[in-house]
Amino acid sequence: MLTGRCQCGAVRYQVAGDPIALYACHCLECRKQSASAFGLSLIVHSADFRLTQGVPASWVRAADSGRHLRCWFCPDCGSRLWHDSEPASETMSIKGGSLDQPVDFSTAIHIWTAGALPGFQLPDGVPHYPGEPPDY
Repeated sequence: MLTGRCQCGAVRYQVAGDPIALYACHCLECRKQSASAFGLSLIVHSADFRLTQGVPASWVRAADSGRHLRCWFCPDCGSRLWHDSEPASETMSIKGGSLDQPVDFSTAIHIWTAGALPGFQLPDGVPHYPGEPPDY
């Protein structure tokens, strides 16, 4: 069982099943939302997710893929928590920094590396894609 929360603790969630993948996304949108070099997203089955505390807020934006992404965050502290698709899909993306347990970054698949910050060096031997991966 994975658990997570926002920075202030007002919104909490659980994920019952095993994660599908861990992505380190280097696109501009993920860099902006994380205020860092990349966004860290744990892909899970939507049916395994459960909100356990609080009432998150959301907004919708268009993704480069043409899909629409609903971005969920804490209305009190502003922490981004998860993303899901509109219309809903079988998977969703948990923001890696919101998890109570640290993720194993060595398993991350790097995506949208064409947008990586200058000077960023991919670790040797990690899976990576210059854009969206084929199975995303």
